[in-house]
Amino acid sequence: MPHIAISMYPGRSREEKAALAEKVRTLVSEELKKDPKVVTVSVHDVPAEKWQEYLDAIPGEERFY
Repeated sequence: MPHIAISMYPGRSREEKAALAEKVRTLVSEELKKDPKVVTVSVHDVPAEKWQEYLDAIPGEERFY
């Protein structure tokens, strides 16, 4: 707890995704005052042509920005 899911267009390497996930994990653990070991992050590629469809499937109350 917590888990952060990042969805973005494809095109980044596994190393770039890992670096992003680590930065997000650090930020979230600091903001929530949690041990980084309990913060998990996933990165999911969504093709550009499926982006709006993907967003539309997320309930409005779960989207903040």
